[in-house]
Amino acid sequence: MASSIAKYRTDVWSDWCPGCGDFGIVAAMQKAFAELGLDPARTVIVSGIGCSGKTPHFIVANGVHTLHGRAIPFATGIKLANPELTVIVNGGDGDLLGIGAGHFVALGRRNLDITVIIHNNQVYGLTKGQASPTLRRWEQVKSLPRPNIQDAVNPIALALSAGYTFVARGYSLWVDHLKEIIKAAINHKGAALIDVLQPCVTYNDVYTAEYYKDRLYKLEEEPGWDPIVKEPSKEETEEKITNALKKSLEWGDRIPVGVFYVNPHVETFEERIAKLNPSYREKPPGMQEVAFNDGRPLVGVDEFREIFREFIVEVKK
Repeated sequence: MASSIAKYRTDVWSDWCPGCGDFGIVAAMQKAFAELGLDPARTVIVSGIGCSGKTPHFIVANGVHTLHGRAIPFATGIKLANPELTVIVNGGDGDLLGIGAGHFVALGRRNLDITVIIHNNQVYGLTKGQASPTLRRWEQVKSLPRPNIQDAVNPIALALSAGYTFVARGYSLWVDHLKEIIKAAINHKGAALIDVLQPCVTYNDVYTAEYYKDRLYKLEEEPGWDPIVKEPSKEETEEKITNALKKSLEWGDRIPVGVFYVNPHVETFEERIAKLNPSYREKPPGMQEVAFNDGRPLVGVDEFREIFREFIVEVKK
């Protein structure tokens, strides 16, 4: 049931630069949450360090502002502890694709039911505009004394090769379009990536709103475009991934946004765990009782010794 957008807005003042694309991303998230009617008490937003790290401060939900590059492992622990929660990661392109790249790949391999939103502005905005992993080679934003000499990471291609089962790209200034992508990602069961292109009005004078205005187009408006794997067949899956990879390489006069790939037929990590531990769904770790009402632990010293007696080594004095 849809809710009021105001239900998801905090009164925390934002110190993002005027015109920052982060405002559009937060607005799209608030709209998506309202239209989905998400319960704030059962929704968790996890972020790392950087301008995007402040996202949980501005949305009424459980918020976890974590370490640089470590938002995904925090989110993984939260989701595994209670798989009934809606868990969303917000991180910058430097946060998630630089120091956090290994965790980004691991989430795709597991296909854990988490949505990852990358705030992609090609620079490290919080630390004064250094080149991030998504800035292309030989490009030079105004804060760089010399052009960037490293090749760029392609978030869409990386997500597809890592195993994400929902892969999309949005644009922070197309709020309603981005809102629909966020809704689809949250409703998808499995690892979902949304790479959100956004202007950095302070440090990136290459990828500006004017630059994107003349180049972006919506995939869903392309004749015959269909990113969804209809049947769980190897042939169809490979075809859809190949089509998505080809589209991910378009960067120049035309840049696509929208949904690149959806495969609803892959088991989630939670489903794999449940096959090994049938009680996981009924009583996941976060829902298990660990103490009596008076605070005494359910397992005392004597019970602990009995359970682990074969592993206990007595040290004689």
